Formats: sequence, C-alpha cells, structure tokens
Amino acid sequence: MSSPARPALAVDGAGLKIGGARILEDVRFEVAAGEMVGVIGPNGAGKTTLFNLISGVLRPTEGRIVLGGADVTGASIHARARAGLGRTFQTSSLFPQLSVLENVRLAAQARRGGSLSVLKFPRSADEATRVARENLAEVGLQDKAATAAGDLAHGDKRKVEIAMLLAADPSVILLDEPMAGVASGDVPSLSAIIRRMHRDRGCTVLMVEHHMDVVLGLVDRVAVMHHGKLLAIDTPDAVMANPTVQSAYLGEPV
Repeated sequence: MSSPARPALAVDGAGLKIGGARILEDVRFEVAAGEMVGVIGPNGAGKTTLFNLISGVLRPTEGRIVLGGADVTGASIHARARAGLGRTFQTSSLFPQLSVLENVRLAAQARRGGSLSVLKFPRSADEATRVARENLAEVGLQDKAATAAGDLAHGDKRKVEIAMLLAADPSVILLDEPMAGVASGDVPSLSAIIRRMHRDRGCTVLMVEHHMDVVLGLVDRVAVMHHGKLLAIDTPDAVMANPTVQSAYLGEPV
C-alpha cells in the first residue's frame, strides 16, 4: 500500500501570544501539493498573522510550520524562500522608480543566486531578463516592460507582483489580499491570472481574500478564521452551509 502524499504545507498547532494577549490559538491544517485554499474571516480574525507565521515574519510561540515535510518554524524568511515559499503582501512591495522589467528581473536574478543590486541594469540577452520577459507576458504586461512600476494602475502593480513571484519559481505561494485596492473592472483579469498560474504551474496556493465571489470561484477549499482560531476548513459549498460558520458571522460579513 502506498503511503499518503506529503502535504506541501502543514500548520501544526500554531499559536501566537504577544504581551500576554493570545493572537492565534492552536491553528491546524494541511494543504496538499497543487491545492488552492482560500482563507476568509473579518478584520482581526488572524488571517495576516497566520501568513506572517507561515512566511517567517513572525515566529509562533506554540506549534510548528512545516514546508514540504521540513520543519521551518525557526527558519528565516530567506531560508523559507529558498525552500520554495513565495508571498505577496496587502501593500505594494515594488521598487517604484525602477521599470516593470527591472522589478521582475531582480526576482529572477535572486532566484538564480545573483545580486539584488538595483544598480546592475539588465542586459537584453541575459537569463534573468529572458525569464522576466516571459513572466511579464504571462500576466499580460509585456507592453509595459519599460514603464516605471510606480506609474502603473494598482491592478497592474498586483500583476507585476505575481510576475515577480513566478520569476522566483516558488512551489508554495501565499497571496495576501491580491484584490485589495484593485478597481472592480480589473478583478476578473487578475482572478484569471491567478487561476492560470495555479493550473499551469501546478503550485500550491494559500490566499487571503475579502472578495467572496473571487474566493469561491477559485479555490478547492475554504479555511474560516474567527477570533484567532480556525473555525472550519472544507469545500466552498460545505463551508457556506456550515451552521457554525453562519452563526459566527451573523452580522459579521466575511
């Protein structure tokens, strides 16, 4: 009998206390390789704190974070990135004065062990530039390669951040509110890029998002956070029909 497949990501009893206050408590779940899971909950539920524990911005005071079978609880942000973890943030993390191409090229260059110096301008024929151009085409921004990143509309900035993730070639991706601040007209195209990224790359995705229509249209399962605890994790239909979830969110839109 074959052994069950190892999860791409496991959060094993993770908890966080700060100054005596409990922020997260005994959060436990696994994400299978190639699965996309949405994380929902009202403001203050602990969603971004959970992402901070997984990505290494914060260290849990209880429990473990396991990436691809390896315990990374004590590992640095950079070590987790080298192990295949990529993340976007709620606020833009681009270099606004650099071109779109230069931003993505830096991600490709870092993935290949190169310098992160913004003073080293791209050459038209080097490998990092080739990878950057390919990933800009994948998110539909090849025609804006020379544009300063700071001059882009917010939706296009989000697409550049996804291109940077793809250039770094992670196996597990954390998307922290990818639709935050994006104009409603740009949401469908950004959703399509995330769907295509997941389908074509076969990567594992954990996504915090307040747009319920986006979440329910993209993910395999939904994890519901409430007051620092994992309230439920199941298929979208099962979660939305769960009476405990309905009771917890009575008057609290997710």
